[in-house]
Amino acid sequence: MDLEQFQAYINLALTWIGFGTVVGLTAKALMPGRDPGGSVAVVLMGIVGTLIGCALLKYFYWEETIQPVSVKGFFVGTAGALVILTCYKVLGGYWLDEGEYSRKRRRRRRMQEYSVED
Repeated sequence: MDLEQFQAYINLALTWIGFGTVVGLTAKALMPGRDPGGSVAVVLMGIVGTLIGCALLKYFYWEETIQPVSVKGFFVGTAGALVILTCYKVLGGYWLDEGEYSRKRRRRRRMQEYSVED
């Protein structure tokens, strides 16, 4: 691998990281409530959301060409990242609260946050 090819791969990786960050932050800004995950989760959610959104668009509209790093790719990626964030919140128990155990666990966690330790 020569230097130009290596630089092209690094440039592509940095482009995807930057685009994934913007898409992930946009999805977190549009989703109401507290959002789980840190900065790495935002980048990964943006990148995977873009890939999922572009793949679904290509599946349903196979004649349409889409570039992931574009304006159309941004909107489709944001929609894909919103789907990922919604699934994560539902499966992680951030929206749905079932059973007595989950209420007790949440109450205990709140009490631990407000307790003062010596």
